[in-house]
Amino acid sequence: MSDVNYSMKEAMLFSQRIAQLSKALWKSIEKDWQQWIKPYDLNINEHHILWIAYHLNGASISDVAKFGVMHVSTAFNFSKKLEERGYLEFSKRESDKRNTYIKLTEQGESVFLQIMETYQPDKNSVFNGAMPLKDLYGKFPDIIEMMAIIRNIYGEDFMEIFEKSFSNIEREFTEEEGKLVKKQENEKELVK
Repeated sequence: MSDVNYSMKEAMLFSQRIAQLSKALWKSIEKDWQQWIKPYDLNINEHHILWIAYHLNGASISDVAKFGVMHVSTAFNFSKKLEERGYLEFSKRESDKRNTYIKLTEQGESVFLQIMETYQPDKNSVFNGAMPLKDLYGKFPDIIEMMAIIRNIYGEDFMEIFEKSFSNIEREFTEEEGKLVKKQENEKELVK
């Protein structure tokens, strides 16, 4: 008797369903993401690195690779390009000479914030595709099952950083005249 609680057909159908849906979703996400950052002459990896650097504030290249779901050499090479443009600075820590760390420069943070301000939901096909669900249920889908799958693949620390970035946006940004803008220092809520 077998210890598995699924059939081969069931396993293959699930895996292929996820693969086909993910590919279709990614194609749309990739197009929208590229259009959003195009005016800043960035590619998706570079923008993702800026995103991670903003939210982790002193991330190692290994952290960037892990949370950016990219190879370490990809994280390093694109970070180097961002450094050359004046958006990142590299450093070593006295307590950790083996790892290289990145941090946004003022110019890098400025570009990151400008990109945040230019987000336009009506130009985002995934957002538009989810609107009928929001209209029907009064909220956007939680995608809890997808998050559980990702947690099982990449681990709890990946999900903690994932959630941290969205908590940071919730806490540090406000909406003004239909745009996301960073709150002024005296506007920020005190976090305990």
